[in-house]
Amino acid sequence: MKKKETVISKEFGLKLLSDMHRSRKFEEQVQKYFSLGMIHGTTHLGIGEEATAAGTVAGLEERDEIITTHRGHSQIVCKGVDVNLMMAEIFAKETGVCKGRGGSMHICDQAKGVWSGNGILGSAPPIACGIALTRKKKGEDKVTAVFFGDGSSNEGGCHEAMNLAAAWNLPVMFVCINNTYGMSTHISKVMKNTNISDRAAGYGMKAIDVDGNDVLAVYEAVKEARKYIGEGNGPVLVVEHSYRISGHSKSDGNLYRTKEEIAAWREKCPIKNFKAYLLENGIATEEELAQVEADATKALDDAVQFAIDSPYPSLDTVLDDVYAD
Repeated sequence: MKKKETVISKEFGLKLLSDMHRSRKFEEQVQKYFSLGMIHGTTHLGIGEEATAAGTVAGLEERDEIITTHRGHSQIVCKGVDVNLMMAEIFAKETGVCKGRGGSMHICDQAKGVWSGNGILGSAPPIACGIALTRKKKGEDKVTAVFFGDGSSNEGGCHEAMNLAAAWNLPVMFVCINNTYGMSTHISKVMKNTNISDRAAGYGMKAIDVDGNDVLAVYEAVKEARKYIGEGNGPVLVVEHSYRISGHSKSDGNLYRTKEEIAAWREKCPIKNFKAYLLENGIATEEELAQVEADATKALDDAVQFAIDSPYPSLDTVLDDVYAD
């Protein structure tokens, strides 16, 4: 990563690096314990996409809210949800942030401004419009950032939500993580025009394209979008181009991608390149970078131990928080 015009402090640079390390190590631990049979169900990892999460959250205001996807661990980590409680949730333990009921795809912590993700593609953008409409009617200066993938961008609900947000001038930031694959299908096989940001024009919406593996570029793009929305101009579509090194889900054998393709994207690793940027620009030392990674490693080791040591929910609580039958 070459020198940029963006001037950042050591504190901010190390915070971005820490968020990316913690995000990746969280997912590596989840991947490990799924393979050991200690976590059940399924999970969707975004290893390689850490800059999209860290840069986006950094560009938002702390009071802003996010809605994640089924691949939302990194976004939630960067928003400040306790990794101990997140890990316990995925282990289905009582101490989980949702008492072990939500699992990998449904982590929610409204105190941190995190609304639940879910496994229904294209469902989050309409929900974001509802949240944003509430904030607008209450006169609250909050932006709702909704994450979705290139695959979800083809869903009807996503188009309807963008049209509605534009028509009602809602404070929604549509954040499309374009990792080029919807499950095993390459974007070029399902879109005539693969430039997703072009779609915004049809709704009279501002659009920003950005290299999703460049955490500072993402940060600046989201800051620009946040300022535009905050000034009452309506929604923005931000398209962040990245790549998931991990498969679509834990059962994905990656048979549709070549080893050469994956290796080429590994060279674009957002963590590796940002570390090089911090060194080349004299923002941090090798020792400081090593300490950030060591701290992240310990935090996630501790999170796993916390989850393992935590109890499973009692059968007596099985109907708690159930509001319909």
